[in-house]
Amino acid sequence: SPQLPDGQDLPLPLVIPGELGKDPQYTTICFYGHVDVQPAKKEDGWNTDPYTLTEIDGNLYGRGATDNKGPVLAWINAMETFRALKLVVNFGFVIEGMKEEGSLGLENLCEEENQHFFSDVDYIVISDNLWLSNKKPALTYGSRGNACSSVEVK
Repeated sequence: SPQLPDGQDLPLPLVIPGELGKDPQYTTICFYGHVDVQPAKKEDGWNTDPYTLTEIDGNLYGRGATDNKGPVLAWINAMETFRALKLVVNFGFVIEGMKEEGSLGLENLCEEENQHFFSDVDYIVISDNLWLSNKKPALTYGSRGNACSSVEVK
């Protein structure tokens, strides 16, 4: 866990794993998302506080609303739609609050849960650009409305 300048240990925010459906005959899709925002120093150029919907000149600003709360909410809505249509898919999800600070604790949780929570997961969808670190492979297929792809095989 991180430490304050005075040496006091700071507990990490919880990583929230969850599942909806656990039937082994169906595919299990797990999605990852985070609910934190970029560090909140206004002197770094931010105009509004995180998590506070702010009206400026008739426009609403929700700092951190799309990174990554929008994609997390989209997957929750997708789960509701799959259930309403009676489509047979198991869902898992991992939501964390430390991505913008390097996902402290997430890799340990994944290793600990590899033979339990993740044992039946067939696919992981990451609603972001990478997961765990920039040293682990991630296929990025789109970013905020842009779509591009490039594959190089040697």
